[in-house]
Amino acid sequence: MPLKTFIREFGNISNKSPARKDNHRRGRSHIAPEAASSSSSSSSSSSSSSTLSLAGSSTQIIEQGQWANLPPELLLDIIQRVETKEKCWPGRRDVVACASVCKSWREITKEIVKTPEQCGFFTFPISLKQPGPRDAPIQCFIRRERETSTYRLHLGLSPALSGDLSKQLLLAKRVRRATCTDFMIYLKGDDFSKSSNDYIGKLRSNFLGSKFNIFESQPQYDSTAQSTPRSRWKTYLKSVPPKVPTISLNTASISYELNVLRTKGPRRLKCIMYSIPVSSLEEGGTARTPTAFANCPDEDPSPPVDSKGKKPRMGFNSTVCGKPPKSVQSTALALKNKAPRWHEQLQCWCLNFKGRVTVASVKNFQLVAAAEPGHNIAVAEQDKVILQFGKIGKDIFTMDYRYPLSAFQAFAICLSSFGTKPVCE
Repeated sequence: MPLKTFIREFGNISNKSPARKDNHRRGRSHIAPEAASSSSSSSSSSSSSSTLSLAGSSTQIIEQGQWANLPPELLLDIIQRVETKEKCWPGRRDVVACASVCKSWREITKEIVKTPEQCGFFTFPISLKQPGPRDAPIQCFIRRERETSTYRLHLGLSPALSGDLSKQLLLAKRVRRATCTDFMIYLKGDDFSKSSNDYIGKLRSNFLGSKFNIFESQPQYDSTAQSTPRSRWKTYLKSVPPKVPTISLNTASISYELNVLRTKGPRRLKCIMYSIPVSSLEEGGTARTPTAFANCPDEDPSPPVDSKGKKPRMGFNSTVCGKPPKSVQSTALALKNKAPRWHEQLQCWCLNFKGRVTVASVKNFQLVAAAEPGHNIAVAEQDKVILQFGKIGKDIFTMDYRYPLSAFQAFAICLSSFGTKPVCE
């Protein structure tokens, strides 16, 4: 008997085995616990499944978990109590755990949990890309690790006050290249590659370290860039979800003023936030608030277009280095560093950091809105410090930000202060 025929016959015998069917059915009952289940006294495998009669189709058996059977009113009250009680980490983990039980719990948790702009708390990873609160800033600190060229953003006042209870929000890896320097930003530090699922964006500098661009990872809009049958077969063998093609869109630019005469003084910087309109600071204005990490093109139906009006052809992890259209640049929010004052007694430049900065450094800065006369922005709103960054110890820096910046944008702006700037100091 040929080998191919023998393997085919052996496979048919294995598929007809009743034990194999029973194991397959029992395994499926533990995979998708989503809808309501009805109790049955026939067997243990059928006790966690419910028989649903669908119109126009045959009867189907859907396996469910026991926690999905709770009445919606009771479930809503439980999650509201948990969300109200836990206001900070690590207790905030209980809210995330509620969203991880099943689909019904997750949907109700999403309805209850508010954005950082509304409540000032972090709950889900998408909160890092949502604007901060309007009233009081969110206080964080950055820890620099010189040996590994990594920068960790933590939630808390300082390492001394937070200790091991501080929540790590983001992590950046510094990568030096021939003509530029990249700060790759991740949710976690398990995989320092651009193809990692934790990669959410980067900060890129020019050769002199005087200009930076912030890139955010977005889904691939070009429908022609599809995975090949060979890549799909490799994905099937590895039993992992296929990698979605992504591009990096230029969402902000940072420029440091050149100091050709080498005069002493603080750095001067200016930020143009292409993804934040200047109207967000006007009365009744709002900033873009994403509700989930972009996994499909439907969340933003407008694909990037080059100067000739054509869609750029891009593959996996491509980068759109060009600036946004002029119409976007004219309405983008501009930030500038708050001018310090010279202190005669201390003989140094001073800014009021309200006790959050204790060590003098050229890296310290405060950013405020750079409003023009044509913008309808109140004077009190122009004086508000949107982002402040300063040193409190060796390789420890504080970062406080508020609306309309997100934690990701504020972290990327602060990373630009760590770059080498021989012509800006």
